Parts: sequence; C-alpha cells; structure tokens
Amino acid sequence: MNQELFEKRKKLICELVEDEMYVPMKEKELASFMQVKREDREEFRNILSALLSEGKIEVTAKGKYIKADMRYLTGTFISNAKGFGFVEIEGREEDLYIPEEMVNNAFHLDKVQVELLPGKRGKRQEAVVRKVVERGMRHVVGTYEQSASFGFVIPDNGKLGTDIFVPKERSKGAVDGHKVVVELTSYGDERHKPEGKVVEILGHVNDPGVDIMSIIRGFELPVMFGEKVMNQAERIPDNVSEADMAGRMDLRDMEMVTIDGEDAKDLDDAVSLSKEGSLYHLGVHIADVSNYVQENSALDWEAYERGTSVYLVDRVIPMLPHKLSNGICSLNQGVDRLALSCLMVIDEKGNVTDYQITETVIRVDRRMSYTSVKKILEDHDEAECKEYEKLVPMFELMAELAAILRLKRHKRGSIDFDFSESKIILDESGHPTEIKPYERNVATKIIEDFMLIANETVAQHFFWMELPFVYRTHDKPDPEKIKKLSTFLINFGHHIKMSGEEVHPKEIQKLLDKMEGSPEETLISRLTLRSMKQAKYTVECSGHFGLACQYYCHFTSPIRRYPDLQIHRIIKEQLRGRLQEKRIVHYQGRLPEVANHSSKMERRAEEAERETDKLKKAEYMEAHIGEVYEGVISGITSWGIYVELPNTVEGMIHVSKLPGDFFYYDENAYEMVGQDTGKKYRLGEQIRIRVDGVERLTKTIDFSIPIEEDSF
Repeated sequence: MNQELFEKRKKLICELVEDEMYVPMKEKELASFMQVKREDREEFRNILSALLSEGKIEVTAKGKYIKADMRYLTGTFISNAKGFGFVEIEGREEDLYIPEEMVNNAFHLDKVQVELLPGKRGKRQEAVVRKVVERGMRHVVGTYEQSASFGFVIPDNGKLGTDIFVPKERSKGAVDGHKVVVELTSYGDERHKPEGKVVEILGHVNDPGVDIMSIIRGFELPVMFGEKVMNQAERIPDNVSEADMAGRMDLRDMEMVTIDGEDAKDLDDAVSLSKEGSLYHLGVHIADVSNYVQENSALDWEAYERGTSVYLVDRVIPMLPHKLSNGICSLNQGVDRLALSCLMVIDEKGNVTDYQITETVIRVDRRMSYTSVKKILEDHDEAECKEYEKLVPMFELMAELAAILRLKRHKRGSIDFDFSESKIILDESGHPTEIKPYERNVATKIIEDFMLIANETVAQHFFWMELPFVYRTHDKPDPEKIKKLSTFLINFGHHIKMSGEEVHPKEIQKLLDKMEGSPEETLISRLTLRSMKQAKYTVECSGHFGLACQYYCHFTSPIRRYPDLQIHRIIKEQLRGRLQEKRIVHYQGRLPEVANHSSKMERRAEEAERETDKLKKAEYMEAHIGEVYEGVISGITSWGIYVELPNTVEGMIHVSKLPGDFFYYDENAYEMVGQDTGKKYRLGEQIRIRVDGVERLTKTIDFSIPIEEDSF
C-alpha cells in the first residue's frame, strides 16, 4: 500500500466514522466494509494505529472503532516508581505529564487515551488517563520473596513502583532470592496490587549469568531461534556455488582486507584501496546477506522481528543464526564470498567523482584487527610491519584517504562527539575484573570514514532515482533547546549563531572546536549532545544533521541490522531490472513499517546494552567501596550530582550528602549552589569522590565527598 493510498484510506475512515449513519464496527468488519485485501491487512492496522495516535478515532470497550472526541490523544504510558508518569505521543515533541492521581490504573507501556488538562507541571503539558486502550506489558522480571501463604515479586524495572502479588499455588515452587518471570493476570487498582503467576524461574539471584538473563527477559529479547528458522539456516550451503557467482563482477584478484576487533566473528565489510595519479579507488565490499535470506521466509521474518543484533557485556544476541552470521555471510579470509560492492573514485579533496554499485564475488586476503593496523600506522611496530609487509603501503594509503574524507566532513560541519565507551572484562564466572575506556584509534577511524562515504554514496544514488528506500536521518535540534544552550554559553563568552529558528551543524562544530582542551570542554560537549535529537530510520530523505549531509543510509551491516538487509534487496532488484511498478508499490507500503519497527528495536537494544553495562559496573564497584577517585561531574539534577570516573563508571552524590551547606539546583546555569556559602558544583568540573555503596538491584552507585575535601 503506497503513501497516497495510506492517506486516502485514513481520510475515508475519518469520514466514515463521522457519518451519522455509521454503525460502529470492529477491525475485521471495518476492513471488509472497506474492501481491504488480505495482503494489505497489516498496513490497514497501521492506518488504524496512526488514527488512534492522532486522536481522530477511538476504540470502545468492545473493540469497535468510533469517532474520537478531539480532546483525547492516544500514546504510550511510561510509569515512574514514584507514582506519576508520562505519555509519549508519536509525532509530538514533548511527552505529557500524568500526575499520580490522574494515572487511573495505567501500567507501564500501556497504550492509553488521555485528555489534556489546563496548566503545566514545570514546562510539561499535563493530562489525565481516561482509558487503557491496550495493555503493553504482559510479563515482569524480578526477585521472588516468599511469605507464609503467598509470595511477591520485586520488579527489576525501576519504573515499576509496586510489587507483584503471587498466590502460593501460582509460584511454581519459587523460593526467596529466585529471579523469575511473572505473567500478569491482574494490573491492580487503587486498593489492590498487580497480581501474577510465575511462568519461568531463571535461577537464584547469585547464580552465574542469571543477572544478565534477567535483563534479557525483561526486555523480551529473543535468545533462541525457532525450529523453522534453524531448519532454513541449516539448508544454506557452507560454500559459494558457481550458480550464485554467475553474472557477478569477479573481484577475487583485488587486494582487500577486513579490519575488525580481535573477537569479532561476523565480518560483514571488507575494504580495498589503490591510487592512480591523483585519484583514489576505494572499494567497500559488503556481505550479500540477501542472497541467503529471502523475502518473507522464516529467516526474514525472524530478522525483521529482532531488527538488530544486541551486543551485551557477556554475549551477542544475533539477528541471524550463526550458520549465516559467522559462516557463509562472514567475509572470512581466503574464501569466496558474495558481496554488494560500492566502488568509488575519490579525488584529493575527498569528492566522489565516479562510483559503481554492483553485485560481486570477492576473496579477502587478510583478516586484520584494529590493534594490528594501529601498531603498523601509529606505533610503527617492526614485527607487525614485517608480518604484513605486502599490505603496509595500502594501510598507509588508507590513513591518507581517511584523513582527507574526515577533513571534508569537518569543513561541511559534521559533528564528532568523542566520548569514551567502556570495555568491561569478565572472568569465566561472569564477574567483572576490569573496566576501561574503549579508545578509538587510527584503524577504527579508517573503517568509520570508509563506511560513512559508502553509506552517503548509496543513499544519494537511490534518492535521485526516486525509488522507495530506507534512509538514516537525524532531525535538526529543537530551537528552544538550542536557544537555552546559547543563553548558557554567554557565561563563557560564546554564542551559537542561528538563522531564524534553525542552527547549522557547522555552528555546533565550531563551538566544540573552540572548546577543545579547555576546562569547559566536557561540560559544553555534554550539554550540546543533550540538545540533539535521536537518529532514526525513515522513508523520507530529510538529511542527517549530525553528519551535516543531505543523503545517508545504513548499507554496510546487513548481518546485524535489518534496514541494511532491506535496502540490499532494493539495490539488487534495481540492478537486475526487476524494480517495476508492482514492486515499487509493494515497497511503498512495506518500508514505513520497516523503518518504524527498526528504530524501536534499535532503541530496545541500546537500552538493554546500557542496563547490562550499568549492572556490571555496579558489581565491579562493590569491591572498591571506601576508595577515593578523581572524577568529572557528568550530570546535575535537583536530587544530586552525577560523577563519571576515568574508567567510565558513573555514580551519584545525593544532594543531602553535599557538605557544608544546603544546596539547590539552578536549572538555568546547570549548577548546584550552596544557599549560604554560594559554593557551586558545575558540569564538567573535576571532583574527588569516595565510593560509599552499591545497590545491585537498581544498578546504582553511591558516592560522597571525602571529609578532607569538605573545605575544598
């Protein structure tokens, strides 16, 4: 169903429910009445969902669709442990605030209908929940506690502020300290707690691996592949066949390498580079996963549902079975592999003067690691240079071209937030033994630069072909947030130049360049990052603000990201001349949901990854209680100061623990201020802290200021 038909049916439904002769119908009846084909049923549900979110229709208690009172909006309820909550409305910039007395039995992640109220809480619009349209959470993961005649589960999810009551006969034999999955049978009300039954016992809270598995279950991440999916995967050959290679450009004699982390197993990108005169010939070769994962197959639907691979601290939950991701689709050294290649000619200013996107067969010469390439290019390690002597000239050429591409991006205003990520080392039992920042080096930057230019080239090509596509977009920042940031920057003698209500990314980049090396650098970088919006997948090519480019997509990781796999199919159909009207209409109907679902799955994966990192960091700091560290103030709220240590661990000093005065939060200046002394704690400031305690359940670390620092 294309966008025009989508909008037309939205309009027809609105007109229908507004008709005085309309008899309320359920979804199936409504679809039949409007002569919706079976293959369009999923898209029809998307139309109804969109109209519900826009507040144009409502669903009765009996599941019938009627005209909505325009005072109402539909969105997702996000609860807070303190009793109040927020409602996220698709397409609305700010969430709605729901006071505790206005929640009306809504549970976390419920789809709810709300009515706007006069007045705001702070700067947020207030609303009241009028109706729960659909329950969003069916299962809760938590710790079981046993009583004489019943049990209850303390949820792991900090947003749930109430225990789950479990009748003894529904406990499945769980005992104190068991991590369990509870199926909700009642969501409770003003007088009763939610009720549930134990459906799975994950193990005791102290058993190895149970902590991570609890997070996996809590985010409903699929761990195992179903029988049908695995059967399909097993039927895929281990080697590339002659039939599959037929008609492809043969690049097996072209010198190319993969460059990844030492422990990487799913190698989905290889690079090649040569220079003729003043022109660089860069090849970015991406595993042709779509050759083995056919549209609408069990493998395809499973990959779509997962959306992305999830990289947790102790494991990877792959989007595709290992038979593909580590086997036939991995660009392993010395074997024939199918690929989609973006072959670019780039001049000495970083301009792509010519390119070709084509199906290829390749053979990687060497599997390189970031560490090895860094040793060659930065450390000039003799042993490493000798071992890869034949490839050293190509690596030097890669560093040369990457620097040119980076400079070009910098000139146009591309923003580079270089915050350290963490690398957590675990022992065999899953206990953290070391936490250190994961530093980018020359090798990681080379691959990053080459993937960026390939993604831009592919996106621009298909934009101008005016074909359905999935783009990676990053919207411009909210003008109010930028104005607030600009006001704050005046204190440091800086300002952000705005054109009307908009800011160009180059202005953000200039600001960060000026701040580099200054005491305020971390402060300004963090505040600037918080003013940015989140990147997402869309079918409209609205540009990427952070990269300061008009055309961008994700083409380079089809093993671990579904949007990449989806656009590989489109590319191949176009190359083979099969992207005719029928297929164009198919993609126009399919891609909006692919983009939306992929964005949601990406956010779920990121949240799960953050939670496992926080868990292991908290566990690590249990062994360091009482120790003193130097850190940087990374966040300030009305309830305390967050401090980040050099190893990326973050903890909080509660406002009540700040010595020598009564402190309050000055929101406009991002400062914690002493009422009588005027002492200030500011974002980005260096500070000494002592580790006071760790709460493993909430994954929080408590800091305080050492006594000797009180007068500091």
